[in-house]
Amino acid sequence: MARSILHMLTPLRHMSPFDVNMAVDAGFETLVTYTEVSLSDVVSLTQDSIFSRSPQDGTRTGIFIGGKNAEDALDMVDRAKKAFVPPFVNHVFADPAGSFTTGAAMVAQVSRALRVKFGTDLKDKRIVIFGGAGVVAYVAAVIGALEGAKTVLVGHDGEERVSKIAFTMKWRFGVEVGAVDGTTPADRREAIRDADVILSAGPAGIPILTAEDLAYAPKLLVASDVNAVPPAGIAGIDVNAVDVDLPGGRGIGIGALAVGNVKYQTQRRLFQRMLESETPLCLDFRDAYPLAVEIAG
Repeated sequence: MARSILHMLTPLRHMSPFDVNMAVDAGFETLVTYTEVSLSDVVSLTQDSIFSRSPQDGTRTGIFIGGKNAEDALDMVDRAKKAFVPPFVNHVFADPAGSFTTGAAMVAQVSRALRVKFGTDLKDKRIVIFGGAGVVAYVAAVIGALEGAKTVLVGHDGEERVSKIAFTMKWRFGVEVGAVDGTTPADRREAIRDADVILSAGPAGIPILTAEDLAYAPKLLVASDVNAVPPAGIAGIDVNAVDVDLPGGRGIGIGALAVGNVKYQTQRRLFQRMLESETPLCLDFRDAYPLAVEIAG
């Protein structure tokens, strides 16, 4: 059997050591990293990877796409897929900054909590997402919308930027995602007024919602915060929180480590799925989510 090779592409100056470690621990034998990769580079790199091995070794060859931008990563996936010349096809897996699997894990944990604690699901729930311009928020918004929720991105610097992101989601995935301003405390309180679920995916160590703010969310069932650096993004949710009561006794909270545990297992198993599959796979957060749901339980 041919050795397993993973070609790891990123538009950044460095490939994430986290992703390198994950791929090695999942079982890939040879890893090669490519940095500062532009969209125009993807075709030549992809075709070099496919034509240097026999077609039957396509399932022993993978292309991993990193970076820190959801749209850029998805564009690279599309470009790689178009570069294939059947039967010369490899695996492709996109997980920029680990955020595709993190966003999937976050929504999966919320879905579990809704089912176990409240006997309900994501359908028709209003999910308000802070850190709305980031990749985790992007993924959570799209997955939530695909599951029938009413997802809303909150922009810390106004509505315009997150509105543009929501438009690209509709163009690419056919989903309706809302956008609201979260510049001031009053704006943030207004944003969560009808929220069933609140997700915080903002910068590490930046508090977003206080205990007083949460009092303005009378319908709140579940809140989750992926910030692992104190102080918490959402008051009352520390990194170890698993279905803990939120301040004021309304709703429960899920912390970063609970999400991270599911994220870690999801990313690892997607790498393993590439190694085990008899046909080439193309994986992104839509593949990560059902696996994360299974892992979350």
